[in-house]
Amino acid sequence: MLKFDEQKQIDRVKGALALRGKIEEIVDQICKDGFKNICWLGIGGTYASCLQAEVHMKEKSGLDFFVENAAEYLTTGNKKVGADTIVVVSSVTGSTIEMVEGVKKASAAGAKVLGFIDVDTAELAQIVDYEIAYPGNEQLKFFMVADRFMYNAGEFPEYDRYYKELDENLAVDLVEVEKAADAFGEAFAKKHCNDSIHYFVGAGNQYGSTYSYAMCYWEEQHWIRTKSIHSAEFFHGMLEIVDRDTPVTVFVGEDAQRSLSERVVKFLPRVCANYTVIDSKDYELKGISEEFRGNLSHLVTHAVTQRIDAHMEQINCHPMEIRRYYRQFDY
Repeated sequence: MLKFDEQKQIDRVKGALALRGKIEEIVDQICKDGFKNICWLGIGGTYASCLQAEVHMKEKSGLDFFVENAAEYLTTGNKKVGADTIVVVSSVTGSTIEMVEGVKKASAAGAKVLGFIDVDTAELAQIVDYEIAYPGNEQLKFFMVADRFMYNAGEFPEYDRYYKELDENLAVDLVEVEKAADAFGEAFAKKHCNDSIHYFVGAGNQYGSTYSYAMCYWEEQHWIRTKSIHSAEFFHGMLEIVDRDTPVTVFVGEDAQRSLSERVVKFLPRVCANYTVIDSKDYELKGISEEFRGNLSHLVTHAVTQRIDAHMEQINCHPMEIRRYYRQFDY
């Protein structure tokens, strides 16, 4: 398989799950000290992960939490951010200017910041209150933070059983999803490598993935024009521009918003002959209880899209690491 190191993939997921002890220590202390609200702060791909954490908590929690785009926060601020606010951030480089300045602004307002910074020597890592350095698996790390807050609030009584299943099974299960999806990924890449534009649709914790996959992967890394849309909005505009040949991919998860995407899937065959459905339910997760699959469906579809990306990169002879403008000059 292209760009696939099975042991590395397993080690990365297990390494992220191994952070749980440190996350629990930090979150437990925050809860002991008391807090007012939680702000998920991000930009670009990290903003997408914030959206996933938000919808994950929205379904389960009565805690006060919200999402802020770092660039917007710098211009308009948010009066909710202040003393006793916990801001959660993530950054690969630790140098994204909007994130650095956003954290400074939140700290100046009295907030405490928990940061997952891949480079622990970066500026951002030096200015957060609680710092955890580990590369990758941002979505999993964010969910672990959310889950611990909810557990401490008495909203996640299955917490220990859930994470026992993840510790024992998730890393291998996601590798097996990639293996099962490889032929599909190759066929999808061959079919859509020359699309002039591709529409991606999703809901629930799949929407953050949909937004991120369209923008951060296809646009930024493959240089292919895309549009992402929430399944709840599909019938309020997008359905009018879909015709027989429009490339549309619908991500279907297993959380509470599944029915929103199923509605789109049911409609598309009436007007479109060029649609694809990527449904997390089609992939086995051995050792993971049915009741927990909804929490993990975005990780399943991400494993599938990784196979698309590997084949797309080879077919188009365009390494995903190459950027045309991003970080190439100041703007």
